[in-house]
Amino acid sequence: MSELLPATGWPPGFTAAPVLLLVDDEPNVLSALRRLLRPSGYQLHLAGSGAEALELLSREPVDLIVSDMRMPGLSGAELLAQARAHWPDTLRILLTGYAEVSSAIAAINEGGIYRYIAKPWNDEELLKTLQQALELRGLQAEKQRLEALTAHQNAALRELNATLEDKVRIRTEELRIANQEISLAMEKLRKTFFTSVQVLSNLIEMRAPALAGHSRRVADVARKLAEKMGLGADLQHEILLAGLLHDIGKIGYPDALFGTPLTRMNSDELGIARKHPINGAAALMSMPDMRGVADIIRSHHERWDGQGFPEALAGEKIPLGARILALANDYDGAQLGTLSAKRMTPEEAKQWVIEGRKFRYDPDVVDAFGQLIGKLPRQTIIERRLSGAELEAGMVLSRDLHSPDGMLLLATEYVLDDLLIRQIRDFEESFGRRLVVCVRV
Repeated sequence: MSELLPATGWPPGFTAAPVLLLVDDEPNVLSALRRLLRPSGYQLHLAGSGAEALELLSREPVDLIVSDMRMPGLSGAELLAQARAHWPDTLRILLTGYAEVSSAIAAINEGGIYRYIAKPWNDEELLKTLQQALELRGLQAEKQRLEALTAHQNAALRELNATLEDKVRIRTEELRIANQEISLAMEKLRKTFFTSVQVLSNLIEMRAPALAGHSRRVADVARKLAEKMGLGADLQHEILLAGLLHDIGKIGYPDALFGTPLTRMNSDELGIARKHPINGAAALMSMPDMRGVADIIRSHHERWDGQGFPEALAGEKIPLGARILALANDYDGAQLGTLSAKRMTPEEAKQWVIEGRKFRYDPDVVDAFGQLIGKLPRQTIIERRLSGAELEAGMVLSRDLHSPDGMLLLATEYVLDDLLIRQIRDFEESFGRRLVVCVRV
């Protein structure tokens, strides 16, 4: 099990033990959580109902709420929605079962949860999730502190007399340092956000090992197509995020459905499959900055000839990002065997996509695809193959890192830090074998 930060080394932004509120109507669940978290040094509050949790929140500052979904009276989704409205800085995590997908989506939309965790939980994953949530909470607090500091310094700078050159130079240097700290904090937040997106995209692939790396490959091809077509940086970024999250609506799929090609699904299974773009878009619509991404996800199974789903849109009525994502998704899916029983080679998949010009796909997107595939720049990468014990902070992955059972752990280009290295070593110990970690030289 990974070692949590000790009481003397809380994440940035914390000067004392983080405060956690655990909410569940089952005393044995609360006891299990308390036993699990007590060694970490967190300050814990327990509540047996949503009403009791709200009463405690009105009296005590809380950094993180972990709430069960199903509770009599106030449900977990309703509790987190009220907590978001009254204590927006408090992070929220939901404990739920795989059967409660619609309720989980409601919690995402209304409660703005940071993450939801399936019950029964894995102790190690739960501890890591809480640690990551608290690191994000600390970064947010640190960002607010730094922004307040900068605002104060800007006000002080305006009050200085223009003739006091020495004071101006001193204040200017302090301002430069503060802005540099803010830039570093913002960069950490950006990386944390992107890591969270990757974690969400991996949720589906954890249930279907055969799909490992699918979302990342689709996102990579879609982004390169967008770049090839000369689209703006903002739209390229939305297409990249949509590629990583395009299958998030499959969170409620039965396990057997993941390995079934569309051509072999019965009518009931097809009904479930056709809903996943809507469910995926709904999960993101509560986040204003992600609405463009949600629109792309909603329409990525539409076809140029209007024979797609969920709304049978045709031609340019389909968002351009969705037209690009549809082609990238099918290109990779054809090679995985998710479109038909036969797994195609890359060349067969390329030819199949090109043959879909003017009826499955936007002709302009197909033309860009034909120019792109086979001509992607291939750089010679010098790399080292290391075990966890040989890793050092600052190393950059030259290849995806997978677990022995095929699950994607970290993507190419990820920069390792001390926490990740410790987690990789713990992972090796739990599996009883070394991982092969490829890093750039």
